[in-house]
Amino acid sequence: MSSPNLDVRDVARLARIELTDKEAETFQAQLGSVLEYVEQLGKLDLTGVEPTAHANPVFNVFREDEAKPGLERKAVLANAPHAANNLVVVTKVIE
Repeated sequence: MSSPNLDVRDVARLARIELTDKEAETFQAQLGSVLEYVEQLGKLDLTGVEPTAHANPVFNVFREDEAKPGLERKAVLANAPHAANNLVVVTKVIE
């Protein structure tokens, strides 16, 4: 498997990043090193290795869903910049 001939200027253009000639030269060498490393990883024998997204098992830990008292309406409305009819009034945002 040979690494594709990627030009760092093409990648920078796609990312909308302007590079100086010196930066392009530096990043081109770094990109080449990264692609060489990925090529080495591709040569590993992974027979019997299960694909995983994490090195350690990840489990969701759920707590019991218990109702707890919240803030009193009067206290909430006292902190709102605008309130009407026992509701917080917010500015309409449409783009």
